Amino acid sequence: MLTIISVLVVIGGVVLAHELGHFVFAKLTGMRVEIFSIGFPPKLFGKKIGETEYRISAIPLGGYVKVSGVVDESMDTEIKGEPWEFQSKNIVQKLLFISGGVLFNLLFAVFIFSILTGLSGIYEADNSPVIGEVMGKFPADSIGLIAGDRILAVNGIPTNSWNEITEIIHSYPDTIIRIKWERDGEVFEKEVHTLKNRILKGSKFVEVGLVGISPILHCKKATFFSAIGRGFENTFYWLKVTIISVKLLITGQESIRNIGGPIFIAQLAGQTARTGGLSALAGLMAIININLGLINILPLPALDGGHFLITLIEGIKGKPLTTRTKLIIQQIGIAIIILLTILVFYNDISRLFR
Repeated sequence: MLTIISVLVVIGGVVLAHELGHFVFAKLTGMRVEIFSIGFPPKLFGKKIGETEYRISAIPLGGYVKVSGVVDESMDTEIKGEPWEFQSKNIVQKLLFISGGVLFNLLFAVFIFSILTGLSGIYEADNSPVIGEVMGKFPADSIGLIAGDRILAVNGIPTNSWNEITEIIHSYPDTIIRIKWERDGEVFEKEVHTLKNRILKGSKFVEVGLVGISPILHCKKATFFSAIGRGFENTFYWLKVTIISVKLLITGQESIRNIGGPIFIAQLAGQTARTGGLSALAGLMAIININLGLINILPLPALDGGHFLITLIEGIKGKPLTTRTKLIIQQIGIAIIILLTILVFYNDISRLFR
């Protein structure tokens, strides 16, 4: 039950933020919104308020905002040239509407990270070689390291700061190393087999060693502006991670088997809620908002990036593409999305049996 609730909260929050972005910019630019739906058809229930029908639909894998005068996946080609229709707007208004979903996903991520920082404060790591926390069931825990232990050396190399400890351990992924430490005046030294982890360094991912220790953290209260600043900082970091990940996938440096879909998100959301609580679940929602935002700007038909590119081409040409051309492009886009959907579901199901 916790997993189901967690999935609905995470996916629902991400979809709501995205579609709300389209909705807000449609209203700001004078477009008529016919349908605002959370979920894909069939419709479960809805209510019409003014000119818009607000829906909850059966398939909780996305949502959509239907504005008048858009030739889209619904194959609706009825365009009358009314002033509230999409096609009647200038290129800037069209591009704002198309970009609204991605923009709101990123802003929602900033909002979540800012709130989390405001509630928890800003943590800064102490650079002394003293352990602040040992993660349970990790290699460091297995050899008896505890919080308060002072690391004297790693693999025979003396350590005088936490940065030195991190640098040395990172150099030995999936390797047996020796750790020497002091506790209450008594010195210990034991071998430990490091785990292998992948982290972002510069513009690429590298494999590093991991034993499951962290430094002493000092917490200070976040001000309004420092919380917002940290919100933007975290958002830009995860945006960078996502961009590099997509780049590695496109260039073949990263396996497409690593792509996850709804089942993977469900597992991750449930596990996060159980082990990390609401704050961790909110952090996951922020990261997925960033991932969805970036993926949506890819120039693929049926994604926001594809709509953006088509609209930009029309603006440069000074005339719209024919309805037939747009429908063909959308059909190609739908085929691509279906293939990608099959791929991520295959990956998700494969993970269940590994």
